[in-house]
Amino acid sequence: MTPDDVVDLVADWLPLPDVAERLGCSVTVVRRYLEDGELLAARVGEREILMVPAAFLGDSGPLPALKGTFTVLADGGLGEVEILRWLFTPDPTLIAGGSPVEAIRAGHKTEVRRRAMEIAL
Repeated sequence: MTPDDVVDLVADWLPLPDVAERLGCSVTVVRRYLEDGELLAARVGEREILMVPAAFLGDSGPLPALKGTFTVLADGGLGEVEILRWLFTPDPTLIAGGSPVEAIRAGHKTEVRRRAMEIAL
């Protein structure tokens, strides 16, 4: 089960069938995105349903900048829950303000990855 702080940080969680519908693909494709590290999911709620943060999705698939960012954070020793927490925790020092995931969505992938690499040191 995902800690409550992470569940609360993410404003909008989507179960895998909803992710598939939003992207116009099958749940099998969504599971492949998870296996390939293009998306992260967590078990959320009383029934521990596997869900993906809606902020991770673009119009046609996972945000391209996510996979490399996930890799940098994981290489720095963070687990999936810690990665989710870091990506969704507000950081007013970022150029775009807000959270790292908001900065990625605003086109500031390089700044977010630089911050992620600092964690890995």
